[in-house]
Amino acid sequence: MLRILLALAAAGGAYYYYRRRQPRAMGSNTNASDAVDDIDVRSGASADEHLDAAVMETFPASDPISPGKPSETAWEKQQRLKRR
Repeated sequence: MLRILLALAAAGGAYYYYRRRQPRAMGSNTNASDAVDDIDVRSGASADEHLDAAVMETFPASDPISPGKPSETAWEKQQRLKRR
């Protein structure tokens, strides 16, 4: 039992010194702002180009995009029903 404890202590010490010698990363390995900062869609762009831009804008998010028509707001619905 004592040998196992000594081996664990030696392994822990070795790991501690190993980690101290590793260079420390500043921040995240990925910079999401680099991916979305320069999104530009030209005038008269096709639906595919707009879809590609929408995908790039949502890059780090986990929610899928909705490439279809945007949903109607409550105010828009009220205005539409008034016109009938």
